[in-house]
Amino acid sequence: MNVKPLADNVLIEPVAQEEKTKSGIFLPESAKKERPEQGTVIAVGSGKKTSSGKIIEMQVSVGDRVLFTQYGPNEIEIDGKEYLIAKQEDILAILE
Repeated sequence: MNVKPLADNVLIEPVAQEEKTKSGIFLPESAKKERPEQGTVIAVGSGKKTSSGKIIEMQVSVGDRVLFTQYGPNEIEIDGKEYLIAKQEDILAILE
C-alpha cells in the first residue's frame, strides 16, 4: 500500500531502541516499553496552508533521520508494519 500524508503530516518508520546502554548494560524487555523518539522519514505531505492560502514548505524530506516528541505522533499499521504519523511541529530535529 502506498501512503501519502496530507498537509504538514509526516510518515515515520520508528528506529528500534538500543538493547544495550553505552556502558554495556543489557536492558530487559520490560525496560523498553517507551515509544521510540527517533525514526526515518518515509513520506511527507505537501506542506501547511496558511490562512491566506500560501503553502509553507516542509523542512524534512524522505530519508531524513529525525528526533520527535515521544507522544506527539499517532501509531498506525500498514501491511503488518508499525509506522508513526506526526505533524511537522512534533519533529524536533534532523539527525545528521
